[in-house]
Order: sequence, then C-alpha cells, then structure tokens
Amino acid sequence: MAESLIRKPKLGTNEINQIAFVFNDLEKATISFAKLLGSTIPKPFITAPEEFSRVKHYGQPTPARNKLVFLDTPGVQVELIGPDTVPNLMRECLNRGEGFNHIAFDVDNIAEAIAEWDEKYTVAQTGEFHPDKGRYAFLDTRERYKTYIELLEHEGPKPNPNVPLSPLTGDKQYEGRPLLGTNKIAQIAFVVKDVKEAQSAWCNMLGVEHSTIFHSGFEGVNKVAEYNGQPTTGRSHFTFIQTPHIQVELVQPDQDSPSTWLEHLEKHGEGLHHIAFFVDSLDEKRDSLNSLGFPTIQEGLFYDGSGKYAYMDTTSEYSVIIELLEMFK
Repeated sequence: MAESLIRKPKLGTNEINQIAFVFNDLEKATISFAKLLGSTIPKPFITAPEEFSRVKHYGQPTPARNKLVFLDTPGVQVELIGPDTVPNLMRECLNRGEGFNHIAFDVDNIAEAIAEWDEKYTVAQTGEFHPDKGRYAFLDTRERYKTYIELLEHEGPKPNPNVPLSPLTGDKQYEGRPLLGTNKIAQIAFVVKDVKEAQSAWCNMLGVEHSTIFHSGFEGVNKVAEYNGQPTTGRSHFTFIQTPHIQVELVQPDQDSPSTWLEHLEKHGEGLHHIAFFVDSLDEKRDSLNSLGFPTIQEGLFYDGSGKYAYMDTTSEYSVIIELLEMFK
C-alpha cells in the first residue's frame, strides 16, 4: 500500500477534542480566555481527593488535586489548569513555564489504545474522573509530536465537542462578543526542525493522507512579509493537516531567513508556536490588539497570495501567540 493512502488512526480516532494550558494564576487566565472567546466566566473546580482520583505520576501514587476550567468552543474544548504543588505532571510542566500543555483524544479503551499503538511512549500520569466515570492517561509524546497527548476514556456516551459539556456559569460574567469576532480556534501550529518527518508522524497517527508540503519565501512564491517591522522573505517549509475540529500546521523555518518561527525554534525549541483565528477584517483586529498592548510580530500574505496573516504577541496575557487569518474575497 502506498504511504499516502489513508490508514486507520493509530488511536482509533483522529478527532482532537481538547487543547490545554497551564497557568500560575488560573483565575486571571480564565478571565482572559473568557474575554477572548466571548463566554461567561466559569468557576474553577478542584479534582477529587486521592481515594477517588487515584492519580499516579510516572507510576507513583500522588495526592495531587489540580484546579481545572473548561471552556467549550465550536471546535475543540479549551482546558485551563492550575497545578497543585505536590508531584504531578501539570506541576512539572508549569515549572518549565506557563502556556500550552497538551492535546487530547477520546478513546474507547485507554489500555487497548496504548497496547495497539505500535509506537511506545512513557505513561507520564494516569487518574480517574470523579464524580463522572472514566479515566485519563498522559503519554510523553513530545519528541515525536512536540506535545503531550492525553487519552480520555468515558464510561457512557462521549462528550460532544461541538455542544457545551456544561453551562459556562460563574459569579463574574463577561457580556461581550468574542474579542476577535469569533470563538472558533481554527488552527494549532507547531514549529519543527524537520517538517517532512513531523508530517509523516502526524499523518500516520491520525490516519489521514499525507499532506502537501509548501515552500514559502523562495523564488516564485516570495510574498511580502514583515518581521518585527523589517522586510523579510520569511522562508519556511510548512504543511496543513486537517482534522474534524481543528487544523494542525507544522512549520520548519529556514535558518537564514529571520522569522517568528525561527526565533521560537532558537529560544524555545520545537513545540507549539501559535493558535489561529479566521477574522473578517485583519487590519481592524490587528490594530485593536495593538491598542490593547499586543504588538504585531510578523505579518504578510499567504504563500499563494489568497489571504493574509498577522502574528500578535499576546504571550503576556495568554502565554501563546495568536495568529489572525483573513481570506481575500
């Protein structure tokens, strides 16, 4: 069978249902994300005591009780985590810095999914849901996929990611529209050293046809771009992988062409670079974010000239870069 043909997803599903972030100040992060998404501000809850949650960190029991907040969007669910101080994976991650932590998949049976996956990874943490019935497992897949992967197993019907799992209620409410005019996260993007290798890994895991790798900023596809206010070719090799709820972008920056992707790779290594939203008027939204104290890092035209993009330095509030995307009519 040719490598590009569609295969069965390694985990039995290719639906990324959740993206998650860790923060020191969960209340502050919750308000920020609620305003970004135009939702009410939910109350955080604390995970169950050890006798119910049965958390194991690298196989060792721990009494960890993290604070969690869930915000549902038209695509993926956003989870915000305030880690406990006792040993657990979320605390371990937060000690390395705030921001993006993992993606999650719902699976029928965690043990079977792990056993059937021909790739073997360290199980970094496991636990039980309470009072809901089910369990979770975090796999340390960072080297291959540039992120932790969480597997979620529910006893009973799986939650529908396109329908709120529970009403977003709280003492404080934000009555505005989404900050960018939309609450749909269109894309998550990872900076990688080898886009072909990363593309093969992701497509094989998701059971999708191998995506096209594009080359931007080179002769013939050299579109105008600015990085930190200065012209740049922004040379890069990148690909887009479609999943049911969110697009995954993989970007390999050229070492001799200044760009936000190269800066991220040099400072932070491989990993999540940004989340993206399609907007109606990029210039208007960019200027609005500038007025709120979020500078423009890089902007330019799509590789094929069909639209434009702008990366905003929103890390001070969201611990992640937000990309604005606009398609030309």
